[in-house]
Amino acid sequence: MSLQRGCAALAFACAAVVHGNPAWAGGILIYEAGQEGNGLANAGSAALANDPSVLMSNPAGITRLKGTQVSANAQVILGDLRFSRDSSNQFDGNEGGNALQYLPGASLFVSHQLDERSAIGFGMYGNFGLAVDYDDDWAGRYFTQEAAVIGVSLQPTWAYKFTDDLSIGVGPRIMLGYYRTEMAINNNLLGLADRPDGQLEYKDTDVGMGVNLGLLYQVDPRTRVGLAYTSKVKLEFEDKPHLKDISNPLINVALRRLDADNLELDLNVPQTVTFSIAHELDDQWTLLGSLNWQDWSDFGDVGVEVDSNAGDTSRTVDRQYKDTWHASVGAQYQATRQWRWSVGLGYDSSAVDDKDRTVDNPMGEAWRLAAGVNYQVEEGFDLHMAYTLVWLGDMDVEQTKARSGNTLSGSYDNSALHILGGGATWRF
Repeated sequence: MSLQRGCAALAFACAAVVHGNPAWAGGILIYEAGQEGNGLANAGSAALANDPSVLMSNPAGITRLKGTQVSANAQVILGDLRFSRDSSNQFDGNEGGNALQYLPGASLFVSHQLDERSAIGFGMYGNFGLAVDYDDDWAGRYFTQEAAVIGVSLQPTWAYKFTDDLSIGVGPRIMLGYYRTEMAINNNLLGLADRPDGQLEYKDTDVGMGVNLGLLYQVDPRTRVGLAYTSKVKLEFEDKPHLKDISNPLINVALRRLDADNLELDLNVPQTVTFSIAHELDDQWTLLGSLNWQDWSDFGDVGVEVDSNAGDTSRTVDRQYKDTWHASVGAQYQATRQWRWSVGLGYDSSAVDDKDRTVDNPMGEAWRLAAGVNYQVEEGFDLHMAYTLVWLGDMDVEQTKARSGNTLSGSYDNSALHILGGGATWRF
């Protein structure tokens, strides 16, 4: 352990336990960042290429797009995530309110056909990260008050059609990452006095690099399959933790003596593998499916946890994350030349077992139910809208402070995300 990290660890020890980990980042990727994911619950994402947003799911897909195409999209995530205490809870304070009220997002995709075999494209999208914001004086304030991790990707793309049936694509991925967390510090450590809480804030930005690879194969005139891989993106955050309103003399003495400096936190945006199929039953109906693996077990070894019983020890937090699986099925119906309807159903396994769930990452398995519509205003100009319900259900939480042994206990009941999105596609 470096001297800087050790100093920060000792200062945090006086505040009992400090967790540095984003909320809602593990186990949930935002598929609804472009037209192909909207209204389909990610079904067929690596095989269906109707507009340039396919480069996010499978870079090879842009070889199917004629001329120059531009797709601009926006969405908002509305959450219903409310903690309720149970009889085993030992912390005072309220229940925190709705921890995820809304989170806006946007994306832009461009493709250009160079010739009959090759194409280039560019995408700017945010398909990683969410945020929570509890009341400052809620019962879990010593674990977290606010947490956010946001990743925005910039992806230039090149794709080539080797044969009439087989295409490959590659897209270097530049991710701009933002991380922020706030938590209360207990100034009444050891019960010396009745003092208001202090606060710790930690935030930083970083840039990480990765790559998206894809393969698209036309099995027969009505069936396509796609295989896509996204590599891990490592984000390294480094900041001096900002503390304020620290009135406990033990904490102040420790800070003066230790000269706490920068603290480093590393996050690994997981690598993924996706297999998709698209089958045209006839001129109106297309059936879609996807299977996906996400390497969240690597993301889990992240953050810092320190408690006063550990003395000058700082250790990496292992959140016990595990790899997740996604499966989805969907269909598109071309009702008329102008109207196309989409529907999809998807399932994501949980990246954490029930016993390991924490209030700064209250996640579980998720069901997706999506519907969307595409309307061709005129030749070369489409509008689209979609809605996705992400159902998380009931999630029990029991989290204990190592020093005091006090337990925060309760549940998130009927938890859900509502994602509304829309946009436009121009073809030249």
